[in-house]
Amino acid sequence: MELKYKTSMKHILPLILVLCLFTNCSKDDLASKDYTYYYPTEEATLTAQNIPGSTEVFDPKGIAISNEKLYVVNGNVLEVFNAITFAHIKTIKEYTKGTTTIPLTSLTSVAVDNGRIYVGSTESRLFIFDENTNAGISTVGNGQWWQTFVHVFGVAVKDGLIFVKEKEKSIKVFETSQITETSNWNLEPIAKLNTLNGYTEVYSLDVYNGNLVVAGRDAKSYLFYNIENIKANAAKSLTTPIEPEKVQFVDIKPIAISFGKDWAVTSENVGSASFLRLYPKGEFIKQHYKAVLNASDVLGQNAFGTIVGTAQLNDRIFLSDNTNKKIRILKLNKSTISEQNN
Repeated sequence: MELKYKTSMKHILPLILVLCLFTNCSKDDLASKDYTYYYPTEEATLTAQNIPGSTEVFDPKGIAISNEKLYVVNGNVLEVFNAITFAHIKTIKEYTKGTTTIPLTSLTSVAVDNGRIYVGSTESRLFIFDENTNAGISTVGNGQWWQTFVHVFGVAVKDGLIFVKEKEKSIKVFETSQITETSNWNLEPIAKLNTLNGYTEVYSLDVYNGNLVVAGRDAKSYLFYNIENIKANAAKSLTTPIEPEKVQFVDIKPIAISFGKDWAVTSENVGSASFLRLYPKGEFIKQHYKAVLNASDVLGQNAFGTIVGTAQLNDRIFLSDNTNKKIRILKLNKSTISEQNN
């Protein structure tokens, strides 16, 4: 019996070696494998009840985080919260500069960069405030849609450039240096971009690694515009707007995009469902869309509505859930599972 066993092994061992050769068998395959996954838990929510004296319906749209402050576009006002404690700091209801006061109305979007707050309105205006004092610096557009802007549906600011999404399929590009305490409201853009599709929807856009990235909800794709290419072709683009690079989706509508420390934080609609998705930034910028988090709710409860704005601070993700009229603050959790190969 023992002799038969040894004889069998004599023939089996070479077979194992051959199989290992074709399957890349190694010592590592005999060890455990670690799988990391991420999941959100509910940390807090912000609603009208968190705004002292508020009597209006909470209507959150664009959001931004800067210097541990959360800026939330809320209908006709800009709300400011502490992004760490979630305490309400103030409500900005108007633009004031010297003797000039303009009530804020029909707000859509907000961006903060280099000490300035940029707030977009469908009343065809972009308001610029001082981040520290909230005093008015300047306005672009005069409230007439046939002038500088045909409404404003999104704004992003980075590295000296301002990107303003307006009605239909246009993004106008300005230099931040064009806007001063004494600059004219009717500024000329230095370049124009084509978003392929669109009409009157609020748009989300952000800048990372030398690219403007737009959540192209109507184009069913993320739209990439290389900033060096924008600068090189700025003059020509005023006649023929620059078109984006994109990977075409079939049934996915990207709604929001923002870049945090490690992740591209997005929201996407698929049919009637809304998803929060996290992509590694390095892969996302290569247009490789493999999400490490794909959630339509939190642990099977409280389904997301249409998320029109996203932001991240440390391990917290901030979502502007316009359908459910709240800012949802989630904690990003990480778990590792070891799979032991026997």
